[in-house]
Amino acid sequence: MACIALTKGRGLDCSRTSGGIKYVYFAVYDEVLATTIASSEVTDIDMGASTLYRYAMPLGTASLSESIVGSRENGSIHYTPTLTLILNKLTKEDQNEIKLLGQSKLIVFAQLNATLANGHDTIVALGIENGMELNAGTIDSGAAWGDRGGYTLTFDGMEKEPFPMVVDYTATPFDNADSGSPIPIDPS
Repeated sequence: MACIALTKGRGLDCSRTSGGIKYVYFAVYDEVLATTIASSEVTDIDMGASTLYRYAMPLGTASLSESIVGSRENGSIHYTPTLTLILNKLTKEDQNEIKLLGQSKLIVFAQLNATLANGHDTIVALGIENGMELNAGTIDSGAAWGDRGGYTLTFDGMEKEPFPMVVDYTATPFDNADSGSPIPIDPS
């Protein structure tokens, strides 16, 4: 007898989707007071007086994935979300912020290029239960005149559930995710 029963099948969607990430939002894990998840959707994010820090992504430079890691021997399964992003240009300000990112446990929200039926962007939450950490990266100057100089950063985590989507917003991202109140966003 099966431990869990499936609830439905899946057909082909007639619409197309786009890959990539438009914006990444960082929240300091310990500053998020509470989150509510219902049916694989974050319906409430209590940030208190804290801020989300938004990073704009150049086209085609940021991606996320989530590996499903199971063990027949142990009867266990967990999920490892990974976010890789590229920031162009080397600056002392970015050096300092990247150092702080590396010292922080984070919850990461990714605003994807994929859209919902109403045209709003899909937003997913990574590290909602155990946090995400900056665990790899490079600082590159490039060699040739046309080479990219900048940062490549990789954040990862380990969760017992797959990453949830964030409840659809009304007009702007996160405008109703904190009990209906907008969450402060630093768009620097």
